Amino acid sequence: MEIGTAEPIEVTEEKRKRKPTMLGGGGGGGNGNKRRGDGGGGGGDDSDGSGPSDTEPSTPNKSRILTIFLLLIVTMTFGGLIGAYIVIHTNGGAEWQPFNLPIQVWISTFIILGSSLTYHFAYRAIVSEDQPSAKRYLVVTTVLGAGFISSQILAWFALVQRGLYVAGNPFAGFFYILTAVHVVHVLGGIIALGSIVLKTWADPASEQLWKRRKELGQTVGWYWHFVDGVWIVLFILLGFWK
Repeated sequence: MEIGTAEPIEVTEEKRKRKPTMLGGGGGGGNGNKRRGDGGGGGGDDSDGSGPSDTEPSTPNKSRILTIFLLLIVTMTFGGLIGAYIVIHTNGGAEWQPFNLPIQVWISTFIILGSSLTYHFAYRAIVSEDQPSAKRYLVVTTVLGAGFISSQILAWFALVQRGLYVAGNPFAGFFYILTAVHVVHVLGGIIALGSIVLKTWADPASEQLWKRRKELGQTVGWYWHFVDGVWIVLFILLGFWK
């Protein structure tokens, strides 16, 4: 009976001694140390390093999703307007009286193409972390965007001086509507450019800020180049398919 009772006590004591080592508290619990990241193995470093990298892309992903959503809205807006333009133009009503585009529209086209080029150089400077060049090209792009809006306003004044109004001529009405809606979208792009200019006015304090600036430059570039492309479509439509 004494031997029978001694053996369970010894087994219990051995289990109690082994329990801390299986939790990583003793010297023989190497696997437990790796899971917890306390030991010298690479598993702990990988788990610690993957935490921040999983959460960092959340902000740029939101920025890209928002930009894609805006581009879808722009596409549907101009798609509907261009579709209406094509339908009315195809009907060939007597009220449809096309006219030659004022010179300001041609100037606007060259300005907006130039702004797309300067933004390309600005984004390249941001990617290469060339702070002075990025700031310079972004300022030039913003100025060109403002010049585009100014030239559009001058084009409207030129049409008014010719006696061309929305009423009585559907072609004139579409010209005013299409160009005005486009100016609103360009204005939104200028506001976005202004935010980037403010962010690029000083050198980033860390590499993380450079990364965010590159991602912001990419998404704003999507919008700016897309709006520029929409203007080329409108220019061809109003100037050569009327």
